[in-house]
Amino acid sequence: MKSRIFYTKPSITEKEVNYATDAARNGWGDHCYEYITRFEKKFREFTGANYAIATSSCTGALHMGLAALGVGHDDEVILADTNWIASAAPITYLGAKPVFVDVLADTWCIDPCKIEEAITPKTKAIIAVHLYGNLCELDRLLEIGAKHSIPVIEDAAEAIGSYWKDHHAGTKGAFGAFSFHGTKTLTTGEGGMFITQDRALYEKVLTLSNHGRAAGQSKQFWPDMVGFKYKMSNIQAAIGCGQMDRIDELIGRKREIFLYYQQQLNGLTGVSMNPEKAGTTNGYWMPTAVFAPETGITRELLLEKFKAENIDGRVFFHPLSSLPMFVQKTSNINSYDLPVRSINLPSYHDLTNADQDRVVDAVKSMYRKA
Repeated sequence: MKSRIFYTKPSITEKEVNYATDAARNGWGDHCYEYITRFEKKFREFTGANYAIATSSCTGALHMGLAALGVGHDDEVILADTNWIASAAPITYLGAKPVFVDVLADTWCIDPCKIEEAITPKTKAIIAVHLYGNLCELDRLLEIGAKHSIPVIEDAAEAIGSYWKDHHAGTKGAFGAFSFHGTKTLTTGEGGMFITQDRALYEKVLTLSNHGRAAGQSKQFWPDMVGFKYKMSNIQAAIGCGQMDRIDELIGRKREIFLYYQQQLNGLTGVSMNPEKAGTTNGYWMPTAVFAPETGITRELLLEKFKAENIDGRVFFHPLSSLPMFVQKTSNINSYDLPVRSINLPSYHDLTNADQDRVVDAVKSMYRKA
C-alpha cells in the first residue's frame, strides 16, 4: 500500500511548541494576555491593518463584525453561492437573510454584476469571500458598496498572503476576517482574527468580544451590552506567534507547491487552476484544478481515482443554496457547475515533489480514460 497523501495538515516546529509551553507554564495572572497582544501586533504589522482582535474563529469574527455594523432581523446580506457555510451562518445568527449570487467562472469569487442585481432596500452588507486564496474584484465591489452606501466585508479566511494592488486581503473593506483552523496556511488549531482600519468599529467589536464589557469601563464585571464570547486563548495565540515568526516561509511554501502543480499540469488541455491576475498576489491556500466539460473528468471520477491511489480528495465547495437549510437557486449557473468537475489538490507544507508527482500522475491518468 502506498503511503497516504493528506490534503492538508499544519506545519508546526519547535518554535511553536516552545511558545505554547511557555504560555502554559507562565501565561497566567498578569501574563494571561501577553501572547494574545503579541499575536495581534504581529498580525497588524504583517497585513497593514490599524486594528486587530484575535478571536476563537473566523465565524466569530464575522458574527461580531456584522453585529457591530448593525445587521439584524429581516436584513439581507449578499454573498457568493460558492462558499463554505461559515460565511453564511453568522448572517442567520443575527436573524438576517443570506442572499446567494453567482460567481465568476475564472476566479470562482462573487460576480459584481450579480451583486447589483440583488441589491434591495433590505441589503445591509456585501461579503466578499476570497476563495482558496483567489481575490474578489475589490475595486468594483467597493465602488458598488460606495454607490449604494453598503459596507463591503472581506472574508479572508483563506487568503493570508494574498494581495490586491499591494493591499493585503482583508484591509480594504469595512473589516476583514481570517481563519486559523488546522487546515489553514497559518494555524492556531482553531482561531481567527478580526481586522479593520476603523477605530470606532474596532472598539465596538472589542466590547462585543468580551461579553459586552467595554475596555474603558471602571466597574469590575460590568457589561455595557449583551456581547459574545469569541476570545482566543493565550496558548493558541502563542502558537500563532510562532507561526507569524515563520509567515513568509509558510506562504512561500504554499506558492512553491502551487507553482509545481501548475508546471506539471500545464501540458494538459481543458484544465485551469487558481488565477493570479495582474496587480494581485495569490497566497494559494488551496491549489484547485477545474476540468473543462469536454474532458469528461468529474468530481466522482477524481475522488475514486484518488482513493485508489491513497490520496485524500477534497471536493470543491457545494453551492450554499443547494444545502437543505437554504432555498435552491440553480440560476447561479457557475456555482452549480464548477463543483462537479473540480477538485482541491493536496497542499500541506511538507509535501514533497514525489508526493505531488503521484497526485499529478493520478490526474493525468484520468485523461487517458476520458
